[in-house]
Order: sequence, then structure tokens, then C-alpha cells
Amino acid sequence: MITNQRKIQPDHPTQIHLECLHHLSHSKWAYSYDKDVFHLRVRTKKGDVNRAFALTGDKYDWEAFHHEHPMRKVASDRFFDYWQAGVTPDNRRFSYAFRFHAGQESVWLTETGVYTEEPEAPNGFFDQPYVHIIDMFDPPEWAKSAVFYQIMPDRFANGDPDNDPEDISAWGETPDTESFFGGDLQGIINELGYLADLGITALYLTPIFEAPTNHKYDTLDYKKVDPHFGDLELLKQLVQEAHAKGIRVVLDAVFNHIGANSPQFKDVIEHGEQSKYAGWFHIHSFPVEVKEDRPNYDAFGFFPQMPKLNTANPETREYLLDIAEYWLKELGMDGWRLDVANEIDHAFWREFRKRIKAINPEAYIIGEVWTDSLRWLDGDQFDSVMNYPLSDRLLEYLRDDSLGADTFAAYIGHLLMRYPQQANEVMFNLLASHDTARLLTQLGGDKRKLKLAAAFLFTFTGTPCIFYGDEVGLEGEGDPDCRKCMIWEEEKQDRGLLQSYRELIQLRHKHSALRTGEFGFLRAREDERAFVYERFNDEEHLTVWMNPSDQPVQLSLELEGRWDNALSGERAEPVEGLIQVELEPYGYTILKKS
Repeated sequence: MITNQRKIQPDHPTQIHLECLHHLSHSKWAYSYDKDVFHLRVRTKKGDVNRAFALTGDKYDWEAFHHEHPMRKVASDRFFDYWQAGVTPDNRRFSYAFRFHAGQESVWLTETGVYTEEPEAPNGFFDQPYVHIIDMFDPPEWAKSAVFYQIMPDRFANGDPDNDPEDISAWGETPDTESFFGGDLQGIINELGYLADLGITALYLTPIFEAPTNHKYDTLDYKKVDPHFGDLELLKQLVQEAHAKGIRVVLDAVFNHIGANSPQFKDVIEHGEQSKYAGWFHIHSFPVEVKEDRPNYDAFGFFPQMPKLNTANPETREYLLDIAEYWLKELGMDGWRLDVANEIDHAFWREFRKRIKAINPEAYIIGEVWTDSLRWLDGDQFDSVMNYPLSDRLLEYLRDDSLGADTFAAYIGHLLMRYPQQANEVMFNLLASHDTARLLTQLGGDKRKLKLAAAFLFTFTGTPCIFYGDEVGLEGEGDPDCRKCMIWEEEKQDRGLLQSYRELIQLRHKHSALRTGEFGFLRAREDERAFVYERFNDEEHLTVWMNPSDQPVQLSLELEGRWDNALSGERAEPVEGLIQVELEPYGYTILKKS
């Protein structure tokens, strides 16, 4: 950043920390939110700035087309505040700068530097030469309102014992890495009523294609349904019956690696460098071998049974893209979850998106990436990623009573500012999966904390997902213990917990602000565990009050208007102009402005 030192007098230092001002004219800082609105974001030091404005205009006629836009502080983290404004350009192009106020002081930020006197517009301003709709990141609208349910088919329900594997374990036994329990596609079909009653509107199935293991992440034949799960006709029936109940279906694509017993890799083992598939893999030397459990070829991790595919190879790439297209056309399914997506080249994923969206523009593409994923969420690759950072931060806060609410708010603010708003709105939010310990286990068996975590999941921005069985209190440590069989006996289920999930899901379906509204903290203090946040859009305004502590608390906020409890319908009466809420230990309340 260039600072105009001539304008800043050494003996009169600015109150605003200029080194903390940050903006880029692209990526998450400047992007089309929809066909009309363009979002601008800028960063300042936390607590530094009272007000911020975006100054926009047409560089070809600034006088006729210039505007001043108040910016809203949309998030804060440990060090910074983040401001955002929505701009509707007059002529699909605009130049812009920012103005900040701290007390009586004003500072301007342009592309060429920082000024304490108003610069001449639009010289040196940031510039959006032309806003092209075709470049807009436009994830599927339906994903904003979806409630997902993740299923491992072998562990959910056994609907057809005739297709059971040999040496099947008794349903409900403690699993090991080699266990098979006989769950199948017919079992899922049989329980679609249960899922619809719960409020589920989308399924994510872990791999269903032919593979030797119970988890099926070591594919043998990508175009064949595993016989232990059923066949093509049964899979079609599942998709059709799910769609009839308003439930979409997303399948798991394992394109990073393939099974070592696949025809392609077996051919490489047999023919070495002469194999027509030798270029399909990353092989360091021939012959292919495994010494001391380490293969001489790249694999998923160091697992020799899952050799990594070379997606830069044209034949390999076309083989996998054809599979992705085939199942969309064959089933009319609704998207792909992409396994180990961060270990595959970006060129492959760009072509993947083009091919998938050409078949179904509303297909939902979810990448498995566990860290900051902005590189994949710029509109040319994925629609969403599995939001493990959110679950990490939320569960850490619920487990650690020493953290104050301000820390949690900083966690969430930091995560929200990683991505454009439309990416946040369809972020695949999960609290547990087949790759983590069960949610209840992670929370030390405390179902009060689990209910609070679920309440946050369903009232936060993004697309929530339940790992099968969490809603009835299923427990388990990491793999394989987290992959236990679903509990179907009602006397063994926690029916109260199940009802809490139903109520929260119904609440999310009922209120558009919980699905597509904006998010912001209203109260999150250093010396308190409890916090309050809001969700709002043009239609409605809700506030969510949470107490992640073992002591009852009373919170108050100055809120305009009249507020009702969104769950019970009871009126929240103001006391001396303040809305006061009493929360039990690990309790929550949701108020709706009436």
C-alpha cells in the first residue's frame, strides 16, 4: 500500500491505523452478488473506525453518476473489522474509493494510496471496467434452503437381506475396519418417510459404486452400483422416490484415487511401463511394488490399495469426466460431493464444472476441503465445500468454558470473511461425519451441548447437514467407531433429541431469514459465555440467544419493535426499553420481530 506522506503530518498522526486498511478489486473483496448488486468489502483495524462509506461513480462521467454508499460492519475477528456495501452500477461499470471516519478525522483509500484529504475522483480509484453476468459465481438457489442428511449405505438400513455380503456382522455390533452390516439402497428407500418427517430435503450418500470395502472409497467400477447395495434400477428408484418426497440426492465422486484391484491398475501391475494405463497414475519406478507398507507410487495418504489417479492425463481426465456426466444423465441426480478434492488439479475441476453445469445448471458441487477454500470458490470450480472449520470452532467453544463470547464471535467473523456472501449461503455446514468422532462423543456425551450445537447449525448461514444417527443420540469415537449402525428401535433412540431436531428444521423451513438472511452478532462480550446474533432479510428479522454455560443467565438488548418467541409464540415484553431473556444452562431462545 502506498501512503501519501505529504498529506499526513508527522506531528499529527492519524487515529486510524493506515497499515490495517486493506482492499483488493477482485476475489472476496469485490464481486457480483447477483445480476444487479455488486459487493464491496474493506478491512480496518478492530474498533478503529466509526463509519465507512463506498464512493462510486462512472469514470466516463463522474458528475452524472456518482453515489455515496454507507457501509455496514458485517464481521469482526481478533484484529480487524470488515465493512460491506452493495452497489448497483448505473452503467454496469464503476470506479470507487472508500472513506473512513474516526471521531473528527476522515481518511480516504484508493488504489494508489491513503489520503487525509479528499482525492480528485476518479483519478487513481479502484476500477470495475465492466461487470459481466457470465463471470458471476452463481451457486444453486435450492442449496440455500436445503437440509442435508449424510448416509453411509452399509450402516443406515438393511432393506434386502438377499444382497448381504458374506460374514455379515449383526446389526448394531461395534464395527471394525472390515465390518459389513448389510445396509443397502432398499433400506434407504424404506426410510424415506422417516427422513421426510424429520424435514430432510437432500441426501448425501457416501460411495455406492462397486468396491471391495465397506466404505467404497476404493472404486473398482465407477459405472456399476455395488451388488451389496443393489443395482442400477434400484438406484433409479431411490432417486425417483426421493424426488417425489421433495428430497434431492447427491452422490460421492472418488476421482482422486481408484481401487488397487481396478482393471486399470491391475493392468499396470501386470504390464508395467508397457501398460496402456501407466500414464493414468503417478508411478515412481517399475515394477509397481509396496515395501514396508509404502508404495512406489502416489496414493491417497500412503494407502497402497488406493493409488492416486493422474487427472492431468487426457485419457484419465476424459474417463472421469464421462463418469460424472453419465450418472447425472442416467439418474437425474442433483449433484456431486467430491472426495479429497484439494489433491486434484484445478484445471480438472474447471472442466468438471463446465461439463456438469452444461447438463444441470442447478447441480450442487461440494468439494471435500478441510481448510481455507477460496481457490475453489471463485465461481469456476465448486459451489461449496465441507465446512469443517466451522464445526471445529463451534465445538471448541462448547467444550472450553474458559473462552469468552467475543472469542467465538471472532472465530465466526473470520470464517465468514473467507468467502463471498453467496458462497457462505451454500457452505456445506456439518458438525460430524464419517471422518470424525460422533457429535455427541465430541461433546463429552452432554446432550444439552448437542442441542445447542444443532440450534446454531440450523440458525446459521449456510447449508446444514446431519450425519445419520446424530439426531437420535448415536455415539462413537473416530473411524471405525463413528460408522456404527443406525439405531431404529424407538426405545433405544433419544426421542426428545429427535423432536428437538424436528423443531429446529421446521423453524428453518418456516423462516426465510434463517435460510437466506444476513448474519451478525448483537452481543458477544469478553466476560460472558452467552451471546446473541441476528438473521434478517427484507421480509423478517430474528434474533438467536444462546447460553453455552452451566449457569442460568439473563441477557438484555435494546431492540426496536415487538418480539415473539419463534418456538412458543409467547410475547417477549420489554423492560425499561430492553428485551430481556432468561436462559437455562445450555439453553437457547429464538425471537422473531412481529
